[in-house]
Amino acid sequence: MNIAIFLPNWIGDVTMATPALRAMRRHFHNQAQLIGIMKPHVVEVLSGTDWLDETIVFDHHSKCSHQGSVALIRQLRRLDLETIVLLTNSFRTGILARFSAARHRIGYVRYGRGWTLTERLFPPRKGRKLYPISAVDYYLQIAHHLGCPEEPRKLELATLPSDEQIADQAWHDLGLNNTRQVVVLNTGSANGGARSWPATSYEQLARRIVTRHIGTHVLLLCGPAERKIVAQIEQNAAHPHIHSLARHPLSIGLSKACIRRSQLMVTTDSGPRHLAAAFDIPTVTLFGPTDPRWSKNYLPLAIDLQHKIPCQPCAKRECPLKHHACMRDLHVETVYKNVADLLEKTRKDNPQNVIALESS
Repeated sequence: MNIAIFLPNWIGDVTMATPALRAMRRHFHNQAQLIGIMKPHVVEVLSGTDWLDETIVFDHHSKCSHQGSVALIRQLRRLDLETIVLLTNSFRTGILARFSAARHRIGYVRYGRGWTLTERLFPPRKGRKLYPISAVDYYLQIAHHLGCPEEPRKLELATLPSDEQIADQAWHDLGLNNTRQVVVLNTGSANGGARSWPATSYEQLARRIVTRHIGTHVLLLCGPAERKIVAQIEQNAAHPHIHSLARHPLSIGLSKACIRRSQLMVTTDSGPRHLAAAFDIPTVTLFGPTDPRWSKNYLPLAIDLQHKIPCQPCAKRECPLKHHACMRDLHVETVYKNVADLLEKTRKDNPQNVIALESS
């Protein structure tokens, strides 16, 4: 029996889908081939996991014809699918599922695609508006519909030996090999500038961490679009214990490996936040225009911070009122106090990682 699964497109969403993937693998075991349909970057997110038997790379924006919609339909038809599962919400994937000739097509009724599905799930609503629930639960409900038993909400990822090797090189180049405590800062978001915290705030936070916690280093993560701003933060912070990946070859594998070996992450509401949860790394998340209920990832050691203002949450990619107050007015000292609290909690749980605090 062949079961195809359309996976979410965003790094954070596909990470929040890992409990559902794990549930499907455990339920079907070796009685079905699980085939993941995913964007090219999603392959790297899931590298090292063993829930899928086969991967199909699909990107309708790609110039490569073998990654396009027509090629995908041909592949799916050749597989003689019993079931196709849509963890995506798009109308496009509903149409592709319909043309796949799969006998069962399962997903949420969204964006007018209900007629493309044979088995329809309805997202919870309050009146006409969608009611905020965690994407973890949203995806698990599909797995439960397939007959999968209850599954822990724990996010899960893995790193490859090659990921660890490039992280080893970065650790060596940055002088982190003898460091017992690294705090990772994730500054950006692929979902627009409205989720970003000011660069000057990151500079101040980084300096507070390394000057008030003797022996602690700060590492600034970045994607290709954040190289310049992260390099600027590192330069302006001007401290030998503050580093960035701005001058290193970047990859999702490198980010995963760096996060996995850190002690704590401070992040915006973005994909790397969920990578940290998948590796059980304590996290302080800075929320601005988004509602935390949508992205709850059930990490036990996690603090969500939000500066409440009347226009929040707007869920816009850029601040429509141009003041960006929800993030701008989230004070550095507030964030630092929560970082310090979480570091202290981590130290109590892992006494071998104790670092002396400078007296204030």
